[in-house]
Amino acid sequence: MSRYSRQMILPEVGAEGQAQLSDARVLVVGAGGLAAPELPLLAGAGVGQITIMDRDEVALSNLHRQTLFSEQDCGRPKAEVAAERCIALNGDISIIAEKQALTNENTAEFVGQADIVLDCADSYAASYTLSDTCHALSKPLISASVLGLSGYVGGFCGGAPSLRAVFPDAPESGASCASAGVLGPVVGMIGAMQAQMALSVILGLAPSPLGLMVQFDARTLRSSTFRFDDAPEPADHFSFISASQLTANDLIIELRGPDEAPDPIHPNACRQSPETIKIEPNTGKRLALCCATGLRAWRAAEQLKPDWPGEIVLVAASTS
Repeated sequence: MSRYSRQMILPEVGAEGQAQLSDARVLVVGAGGLAAPELPLLAGAGVGQITIMDRDEVALSNLHRQTLFSEQDCGRPKAEVAAERCIALNGDISIIAEKQALTNENTAEFVGQADIVLDCADSYAASYTLSDTCHALSKPLISASVLGLSGYVGGFCGGAPSLRAVFPDAPESGASCASAGVLGPVVGMIGAMQAQMALSVILGLAPSPLGLMVQFDARTLRSSTFRFDDAPEPADHFSFISASQLTANDLIIELRGPDEAPDPIHPNACRQSPETIKIEPNTGKRLALCCATGLRAWRAAEQLKPDWPGEIVLVAASTS
């Protein structure tokens, strides 16, 4: 009996759909909690090529939700371990492990080689950089985020509005799984839904998950959905760049204090507090705001934009 017989008997799949899955190239950015259910489901379904991109190593504190890994994997690159698990599940497909962070310097290359992109990065900088690139290249993006007992997953770009169209402003909360906590089953449910959305896009199922947002609250076990097909793209936005793209001609503001970052992100950086930031406008320079995740930089940019006549860019040190 065929490996894929149980899904091929579905009228939504069949031989033609299985061939579409076999031909598909999927880029998965982030090999953590969201990817833990997602990668085996994509590999098991017979997605022909999966590229796994993550620069981090397996850590014991993450195993409660990153169920693709074991204690023996701690200290090993997540991308490599995840690739091994997928290959063990399905040796007939191609798995590529990339132990590196996604930045605006490499995103066009990786996104350009994929048919669909899955954002599992848990990073503002990575999510918006992916969205900007996918929107420019008309590539579908399935993006998800989980914190505490709730999360969302949505289908963006590829003909649908971008992530910026739905979330144009800086998030109010800077909490992360490390600071606010998260329960494993919530991440698993959202990750599995992300995989289903990706398969639906590849198979061309209707209605399309592109332009659809699903929100889930594990406390009440309730979910809600809404479509955003007509959401307008913001006229202006702040882009994330890499630290390596900073130049001596930039006006560089380091928003992290010495305790958080003993070495500023660039030799020419000037330290300022996000709460008291004050800059004299200089029309001849690009303003670069730097912090750990990009969130403080984004908020500072929104504050300074009315009085700054030139370009403002953001740098997230955690992804540079």
